[in-house]
Amino acid sequence: MSAKQVNVLDYGSVELLNHTKDGDLLVVNAARCSFDKEHEEFDYEKDSNLINYLAREKHVLPFRHPVATLRLYCPIYVLRQLGKHQVGFSWSEVSRRYVTGTPVHHTPDAIELRQAADNVKQGSSKFPVDSRVAEDLCEEMDELYDLADFVYTKMLEEGVCPEQARMVLPQAMYTTTVVTGTLLGWHHMWKLRTEEHTQLETRQYAHAIGGIMQELFPESWGALCEHS
Repeated sequence: MSAKQVNVLDYGSVELLNHTKDGDLLVVNAARCSFDKEHEEFDYEKDSNLINYLAREKHVLPFRHPVATLRLYCPIYVLRQLGKHQVGFSWSEVSRRYVTGTPVHHTPDAIELRQAADNVKQGSSKFPVDSRVAEDLCEEMDELYDLADFVYTKMLEEGVCPEQARMVLPQAMYTTTVVTGTLLGWHHMWKLRTEEHTQLETRQYAHAIGGIMQELFPESWGALCEHS
């Protein structure tokens, strides 16, 4: 897998825009700052041991120094779950106060519609909705999206301001956000949003993010995941 871009769902993606070079080295040098010491190159024995020690003993401050900036293209209902994570992050999102292009909506395949779980806190079960019912519902979703797009476009054509016209667009509409987060912040998001009770679609984005972080900061990410 390349860390540049990972495709998610039908049209979504997680794209790497920028990151701290030599992030693992920055972690250990930040940790050694107390002793006014640093390494010019990463020592795969001593520095890996130090990173694992920091993660194991919960000395997490050094993991706040490396950062990564990602562009997330995802449905609004997914972004609202990811966007709950604010500590260590900066978020910038496309605004439909200014952008009036044709919306793109997430439409799951019929087989992807899941039954409700017995425990409401779990959100959904692993069992699909009856196939005939699911196919009818997917057709109705498409009709709903078409109607929402029609009303949205008509409101704009009739002179309604974009910031009000956008109110008719569904939560399934894709939106774009640029997110900068610390290594520790991304790990905290990954840990919570890959938990089994998190919505499946959100977990897919979290796993994509985790794959990118593993490639960017292999020693630190591996240690955080092992000792979290």
